[in-house]
Amino acid sequence: MKRYFSVLGFSVFVALTSTAQATIPKKAVSTSSPASAVTPKKVDRTVDAGLAEARLIEVYILIARAKNQEALAKATRLVQDFPHFQLAQLVYGDLLSARMRPIQRMGDVPDHLLKDSSVLLNHLRDESQIRLKALRERPPPGTIPSQFLALSPRNKHAIAVDASRSRLYLFENRPQGLTLVADYYISVGKAGIEKYAEGDARTPLGVYFITSNLDPKSLKTFYGSGALPLNYPNVLDTMRGKTGSGIWLHGTPPGQFSRAPLATDGCVVLSNPDLEQIVRTVEIRTTPVVISQRLQWLTPDNARSHGKPFEDVLSAWQRAKSSGSLDKLLSFYAQDFNSNGKTLREWTPALRSEMEKARGRAIELKDLSLLRWTDTAETMVVTFGEVTDGTRFGTTKRQYWLRQGKQWKIFYEGVVG
Repeated sequence: MKRYFSVLGFSVFVALTSTAQATIPKKAVSTSSPASAVTPKKVDRTVDAGLAEARLIEVYILIARAKNQEALAKATRLVQDFPHFQLAQLVYGDLLSARMRPIQRMGDVPDHLLKDSSVLLNHLRDESQIRLKALRERPPPGTIPSQFLALSPRNKHAIAVDASRSRLYLFENRPQGLTLVADYYISVGKAGIEKYAEGDARTPLGVYFITSNLDPKSLKTFYGSGALPLNYPNVLDTMRGKTGSGIWLHGTPPGQFSRAPLATDGCVVLSNPDLEQIVRTVEIRTTPVVISQRLQWLTPDNARSHGKPFEDVLSAWQRAKSSGSLDKLLSFYAQDFNSNGKTLREWTPALRSEMEKARGRAIELKDLSLLRWTDTAETMVVTFGEVTDGTRFGTTKRQYWLRQGKQWKIFYEGVVG
């Protein structure tokens, strides 16, 4: 099966064989006995969610080690548990065929049997390659995406999507900092990334937040186990003239375990077990979702040091607002500032009234969250609770700052509902 190994990308497989135990979650190791027939059985989703891929990788590793009988036994159990996992079915079929004849390529279906399935077969080959690419190119231990400069305790979780690896990374915000707790294969837009217009079948890039959790009973079966809408277009998208809506994290329809890497109308799509795990975990409104063409990973200390110059600017804004000087404060706002449709001139009276009520008392920024986005410009998405000295409660606000040359300017400020 050497030819088969090369098609599957066995430079990856060989690398995996030396680190298999560190890569595959222990729960992924099936302990059930081999079955003579492949029949669906009820799966405990709370245990098996997120592990189908890990079990498939186990099969790959066994093939790489020429342990085809063990690989077939595990593949048999995998397709029993997840009968709609087409990629697993493909590998299972190849392992069965290998008992009768040499296998020349992944999905080695005789041409006369292919008929109209060649497109699907190529999609499955692409899916296999991208899953392995993500497994080989693991984030360095102890690192986080460069966008997460600082998260407040209110951000209990965070999500980062790497489109180049078709991967979603789920983080838990623990007292010691962000910790990667799981990662999942995902599909993005048919036309790729960088959404600009309604109907362009592209997935947007940027910093977003989960806005709600849609009950699967209210959705078409196409969306699978549920949906978590994102706030696309965000403030930066709108400023840049981007259009469209309805960008969700959602599941797959019945009969389909996963989709090809490029297969959606712009949403980020996961298998239903993976989506269910995320839905049970994250919170709406406070969970940031970064979607990037390719994530850059930094140590938390390096990430924080990258944000230090901006934090100095934010502290200067805080002092200006505490000073009671409207002119000094307005120097931090961009001329094209917009707050929910109001220009800077239209919004200034509300700012003046707010400062008059504070009567020059200092303000404190609580639960500060800093998220950085860099493409053709550098943007900061800042969320904080603004509390005036002498009061117990304040207002949660979100600002968008844009770097203009050497200066940072606020181009949006609003209350987070």
